[in-house]
Amino acid sequence: MAAKAQPGRQKVVHQLESPLSAVAWPEITIDDQDTILELLCDLLTPLGQHRRTHIQPSKGKRALRRKRKAADGAGQASTGATNRATPPYPPEVAAKVDVGFNRITRVLQEASSTEQATQRPYSMVFVARGNQSPVFNCHFPVMVGAASKSLPLDRQTRLVGFSKPCSERLSSCLGIARVSAVAIVSDEPVAAALWSFVQKAVAPVQMPWPAEAQEAAYKATQIKSFQTPVGTKRARPS
Repeated sequence: MAAKAQPGRQKVVHQLESPLSAVAWPEITIDDQDTILELLCDLLTPLGQHRRTHIQPSKGKRALRRKRKAADGAGQASTGATNRATPPYPPEVAAKVDVGFNRITRVLQEASSTEQATQRPYSMVFVARGNQSPVFNCHFPVMVGAASKSLPLDRQTRLVGFSKPCSERLSSCLGIARVSAVAIVSDEPVAAALWSFVQKAVAPVQMPWPAEAQEAAYKATQIKSFQTPVGTKRARPS
């Protein structure tokens, strides 16, 4: 006789929340996100073209060691280095763009700890949220807000989180295997069209909690309670 299926069991879980207001991602309409993505891809495409044309993809350290060993054995290491053509300089936009989760996070961290408020690390930060778990990018609103909190409103760093998956398209434009985040270092003429639209469509990051912390007012403990499913018990052998 088949055992009856047990209803899903649940238990109440309690989680400690911060009493201060959370820093949210700027709200951007889907249409504006699509326009920003098109402008961003137009800006990044020359970088990908240069990389595919003039930069040989890495085949790993082992392949490089084998190549060097073979060249040394044949006595061709020096001649190969001499005859190798020097690739042309990358497009101008290369000096204005940073790519990668770790690189952008490190620059934002350095900017938020410096006393020189006139030095802005980025004018725009773009994150492919649609391809990531929130755990990997939830720090960006706080770090962007902290890095540009002392700047005038029209010069503060704009944070753009793409709701739709777009990592593969950014990777194709840049000629890189995986792209999770892109940052524009400056709003120079090379990125003028993108910066102009982002300024109008994206509001600066709002950080209410520093002002709340300075009020020195008591904040009650916030405890969030929610139900979560519990695995079914194993049937004991009779």
